[in-house]
Amino acid sequence: MELATTAAAAVASAARPHGPFSSPPAVSVSVSWTSPSLASTSRSLSTSSSASTSRRRRRWLPVASAAVELREAAAGGGDSVRVTETPQPGSSVKFSVEVPTSIIQECYQLTLQEYAKRFKVPGFRPGKIIPENVLINYVGPQHVHDATIEAVLKHTLPQALSSVEDRALEDSVRILTQFDDMRSSFTLDDVFRYDVAVDVAPEVRWLSEDKYKNLKVVVEIDEAVHAEKAAEKELQRRHKALGLLRVVADRGLQIGDLVVLDIFAESINSDGSKGEKISSAESTGFHLDTEENNNLVPGFLGSLIGIRPGETRSFPIQFPESFEQESLRGVRAQFTVVCKELFYRELPEMDDSLAGKLLPGCNTIAEVRERILERCKEVEKTAIEQATDNAILDQLGKLVEVDVPRALFQEQGQQLYGAKLLQLQAERRLDKDQLASLSSQRSVQAYLEDEKENIIRIIKQMLAVGDIFKSENLEYSTEQLIKEIENSVAEFKRYNQDYDEDNIKQQVQDVLEAAKVLEWLKENCTIEYVRR
Repeated sequence: MELATTAAAAVASAARPHGPFSSPPAVSVSVSWTSPSLASTSRSLSTSSSASTSRRRRRWLPVASAAVELREAAAGGGDSVRVTETPQPGSSVKFSVEVPTSIIQECYQLTLQEYAKRFKVPGFRPGKIIPENVLINYVGPQHVHDATIEAVLKHTLPQALSSVEDRALEDSVRILTQFDDMRSSFTLDDVFRYDVAVDVAPEVRWLSEDKYKNLKVVVEIDEAVHAEKAAEKELQRRHKALGLLRVVADRGLQIGDLVVLDIFAESINSDGSKGEKISSAESTGFHLDTEENNNLVPGFLGSLIGIRPGETRSFPIQFPESFEQESLRGVRAQFTVVCKELFYRELPEMDDSLAGKLLPGCNTIAEVRERILERCKEVEKTAIEQATDNAILDQLGKLVEVDVPRALFQEQGQQLYGAKLLQLQAERRLDKDQLASLSSQRSVQAYLEDEKENIIRIIKQMLAVGDIFKSENLEYSTEQLIKEIENSVAEFKRYNQDYDEDNIKQQVQDVLEAAKVLEWLKENCTIEYVRR
């Protein structure tokens, strides 16, 4: 079962831990600051951020307190960090941290020891004890001050966040206190305070007591994918392609003709006066096939029936509220259209002699119809399966409430945007300069803002999928997992794209989970198909 995109299912298991964390040999905490100017100061706190922003691994944050090398209460009777935990919107938790002077002093001494190892102070041989005042003056008091603050943060953050170590999302730690405020308040002789926040795995809350049981889904099937009708339309298209265009000289436009137009449009103000030019609705040398007019604004073709070459017509039209371009919905416009050229098709008689031209390898019209219909039935089946999957996912998204954390939103949005760029590149619609421009942080953020509702909708759907997969004890085979990972890696290599194997594995797992859940739901819910 194939979903719309791999990225669309990339958060299917985001609500579950990836297993208990053993105590790591060193602290592994990635932190973002609320002030962008502090990047250089906080670089020592970002030791685990090895993946690029657009390909972040979706793992839980290992914040095991056992990694903190402090002689605190449990190890030696000293004071411990005091932490006040406060839930925040967006599945986030705020921690107000108070660090006692004993820990501050220890971090200060560790900082001096590190500087003593790193710098060669004139007059002191390696290994020689350097007086504290001499070392501070050589390094610079402000540097020592800042480095001590960083050491305190590095050593206390894991302990402060230990209560959410099995729920915290990686790369979601944010120090809320500005570094300048820390500088001004920090002393070796008083309690040091700072605030930090982290996003945690969101809770999936089902709005119904039945949850996803007794699910009823209505699937709307577009008339365009009706196999018999689509096959007949395709046969007509191939027949038309074999015809000859003849110039119309003695009449006006009628259905079946092809016409070349220059189209101009202006908006109409509420008082009836002319408004601004509507550039997106204008075109010169526009080729209009009157038998293929599904994308035209209602009333446009009807206003042109009878127009002759060289003739100009002007007429008002109101764009429908359902028009694809949002900025034109409901807009009243005055169109001015110039007929440049007018043609009709002279079609050959459709008999068996035409079969090989309509579809190579066929000898009769009946064979042409049969093969075209067979292909259209395959397309119809795929379209119905996809429409069914989409309808089920859409229904699941409406059955749950999720307080989506910022980190999960950012990651899912970036994955969707990356998939979009990869598709454009695969279709050879982007050159290197365009790809570089669209890959900028500004372009990514613009996409996240424009697609916010859609991204949240997908996250809710896939978190619901993950919850069902776990609740119903569904499984997929190891062979499936290996095969899909190999296919995904091959796709990245094909387009010379960088990839993260752990990230690919997680996404493939999520896709397979979603496929299993959709398969289970189709067998255990009521599905009604309606053609539109």
